Order: sequence, then C-alpha cells, then structure tokens
Amino acid sequence: MAEVGGSASSSRWCSVPERVQLHVAMLALQFGYAGFHVVSRAALNMGISKVVYPVYRNIIALLLLLPFAYFLEKKERPAITLNFLIQFFFLALIGMTANQGFYLLGLDNTSPTFASAIQNSVPAITFLMAALLRIEKVRLDRKDGISKVTGTILCVCGASVITLFKGPVIYSPAPTLNTPLLAATPKLATLGDENGKSWTLGCLYLIGHCLSWSGWLVLQAPVLKKYPARLSVTSYTCFFGVIQFLIIAAFIERDPHAWLIHTGGEVFSVLYAGVVASGIAFAVQIWCIDRGGPVFVAVYQPVQTLVVAIMTSLALGEEFYLGGILGAILIIAGLYLVLWGKSEERKFAALEKAAIQSGPEHSNPRITPSHIKTTLTQPLLPPSTENV
Repeated sequence: MAEVGGSASSSRWCSVPERVQLHVAMLALQFGYAGFHVVSRAALNMGISKVVYPVYRNIIALLLLLPFAYFLEKKERPAITLNFLIQFFFLALIGMTANQGFYLLGLDNTSPTFASAIQNSVPAITFLMAALLRIEKVRLDRKDGISKVTGTILCVCGASVITLFKGPVIYSPAPTLNTPLLAATPKLATLGDENGKSWTLGCLYLIGHCLSWSGWLVLQAPVLKKYPARLSVTSYTCFFGVIQFLIIAAFIERDPHAWLIHTGGEVFSVLYAGVVASGIAFAVQIWCIDRGGPVFVAVYQPVQTLVVAIMTSLALGEEFYLGGILGAILIIAGLYLVLWGKSEERKFAALEKAAIQSGPEHSNPRITPSHIKTTLTQPLLPPSTENV
C-alpha cells in the first residue's frame, strides 16, 4: 500500500505544470535559506566556534554531494589535472573560506535580517565584476545597459545606507508577547540582540561576504566551460574549503573543547547548515536555474529578506531599524533594474541573431544595418521564453 500511495503522490506531482513546480521550489528554497540565517545566528549566540561551524557544515555538504557527483557525472567529468586542482583551490578560497568566514563574522555583529538584505546586492555586484572583467557587455546607448548600470548604483547605495546609517527603531516586538518566552528560555533572550557588537564592522564583513560570493559566481563560469560537471566542481570546492578551514582552525581555534557539540541546538544548527543550506539548496537551485533560467532564480532573492524579517521578529525578538529598511528598499529596486536590463538584453540579442540569420535567406538590397538598428530599438519586443 505504501508503494501505491508513494507512486500516486509522485504521479500527482508530475501532473503539476512545470511552471508551478518551479515557483513552489523557489519559495521552499527561500524559506530554507531564511531559516539558515536564523539558525546560524542562534548557533553563534549559543557559543559555537565561528571556525568549527563551517568545517562541520562543509564536511556534511561534501558527504551529501560526493555520491551524486561520482555516479551521475561519470561520463561528463573530464580527467583531473594539476591545473584544475589549482582552480578548485582558489574557488574554495573565495567561495567557501572567504565567503562563509565573512558571513559569520558579519552575522555575529549585526542580525539575520540585515545579512539577508545585503545579500540582495549580489546579482548587481556580480554584474559589475563581470563588466569590469569584460565578461559582461554594457551598452549605454540602449535602455538595457542604462538599466543595469542604474540598478548597480542603487544596490551600492543601499548597501552603503545599511552600513553607515542604522537609524531609529521603527518596529519592536511587543514585550508582553516576548516576555514569557524569554523567561522560559533565558539563552533565547540574547539571540536577537546586537548590543555590544560593532554594527558598522559587521556590515563591512557582510559586504566582503557579498564580494566573495559574487567573485565566486563570476570565476565559476570559465572553470565550468573547461570542466562541465557542476556537482563535481562543487564537491572539489567543498573538499578544499574543509582543508582551508582546518588550517585556519589550527592557528585560531586552539581549544579542543570548541570541537565538541554540547547541545541539541548546536547539533540541529550544524545539520541544518550542511544538509539544507548547502546540499539540498544547491540541488534545488541547480534544477531551477536549468529549467527557469538565472533571472527567474535571482528574482526570488528579495523574498528571503521578508521571510527572515518575519522569522527573526517572531523567534528572536529582533527590532527593525530605519536604515536597514531604507537600504533594503534601494537594494531590491536596484536588483530588479539589473534583472530587467538582463532580460531586455536577451531580447535584443535574439532580435540581432534573427536579423543576421534572415539576411542571407531573404536578401533585400533595401535592408541596411541602420534599418536593423531601428528595428531593434522598437519598444514592442517579443516576450522572452526564458522568464517563467
């Protein structure tokens, strides 16, 4: 009976349109990432080491990804060479060690809500890096280029506002609702409190986290062209990330007791970080990118900030500050301008390709490059098939 029920539920899920599956998967992914922000902050306040935590996280992610990478990518995985190993090492240095290290340092000095808000600037920073490295083309004579540049500036301004202006408290959870919970669990009373921390320094750490994340995304592109096995690349990156964190721990974390997991909350936070935030999240995100495109995936990023704000307010009693809200609004507006510009750029590219391909087949002496340019700047463009 169990098999019949399982096959029935599977067939019902398969009968759901793929567009609906993608939206459900992305919403679940944002809830998973939002929970990671809250769980990580709770783990830091419970006393877990900022070096031990990512070591355990990456070990769990590696053990989860390794079997899938080995069996699913046997045919498409190229032979490993010293050059590939060096590239994987530097990907781990930027995407694992610097990325996760800066994130934990920033989260420890700020709050989950603002950590999630600053992360909304990652798509725009990625675009800026790609443009500087000439991986991304910018056409300032077209609306898509102007939109991408404007969006990038707004994201930078938003991150600057969050860093330099904390502002007054605009929302604080009602004491009558939080007092019984905090009295029952005294340790929970400090989980959402940033007093005694350096807010500006924490925001600078989070900006370093976003820069590392963006650099990781940009540098992955040339590596994946030569080594087109995503799960294997991620597994190698996790492996070198574990090695690098262990080397750092040898110099920073001298206390052997720091490697012990003392409470059930610490066990849960480590398992959540490794299984949900690394293993499952990566698999779901890869599937969504493959089916819906990177623009569709990036559009859901601001949802995470809203979910984190609600979670931290209910679970940790976190207050909302004016500077964080204003900065988040600027970052989200900039994000959507960058994404809209990318979408328009693909439409222009599709029209240019169609115009070039139709040229030899339907040669017309009256069609000139100027006519093509005029056509491409028409306001009425065909809908993009990449957006879901």
